[in-house]
Amino acid sequence: MNKTKKLYEGKAKIVYETENKNFLVVEYKDDATAFNGEKKGKIKGKGVINNKVTNHLMQILEKENISTHFVEEISERETVVKNVKIIPLEVIIRNISAGSFSKRYGVKEGIVFDNPTIEFSYKDDNLGDPLINEYHALALNVASKDEIDKIKSIAFKINDILKSYFKKLDVDLVDFKLEFGKTLEGEIILADEISPDTCRFWDSKTHKKLDKDRFRQDLGDVEGAYFEMMNRIIKN
Repeated sequence: MNKTKKLYEGKAKIVYETENKNFLVVEYKDDATAFNGEKKGKIKGKGVINNKVTNHLMQILEKENISTHFVEEISERETVVKNVKIIPLEVIIRNISAGSFSKRYGVKEGIVFDNPTIEFSYKDDNLGDPLINEYHALALNVASKDEIDKIKSIAFKINDILKSYFKKLDVDLVDFKLEFGKTLEGEIILADEISPDTCRFWDSKTHKKLDKDRFRQDLGDVEGAYFEMMNRIIKN
């Protein structure tokens, strides 16, 4: 699949058109940002890791009847994906208190919830991706009620699958962000990525953070944490 034109460049990825309107090529970068772009840097090898981890996890989800945009990995940093129109709704599933949840509600990190929570944010960098509820999403014409219900159902199913998968790797899936898109035929499928950039991973025994929080919080050994997660995932 040959790239024909750069379509979009974001904080972590570049998207290219191809000669086939049904497919795009995504290229993963080493650039890292946090706090809505206020903190910037590079994580050596991040693009390769996120590409491989995302593709591996999406293929696991495909086997569990979750439709994704994954088509084919064509290089260490590049993957062919289905052409989708991204729904401007970031879906955050939380299993354990951490990050902005802990700050927002004044609770310590590490509280295991009886049931997972779900949050939505309006995908708009200029607005800082503000939190919204379902009624806001409907008012903004982000998605229909049926589409939101479907997205929620898929998101919770993904959580069940991935929590169980990571538990076998001695990793707690603390929380993670998902994005969905519509294919040219109108089907809603999982898009974007699932990686240490978009998930919080804690070692189940030591509670060591194995994700982008090491960059956000200046914890050091950022590359080492990313590589460790890739090695645990790819070997299983």
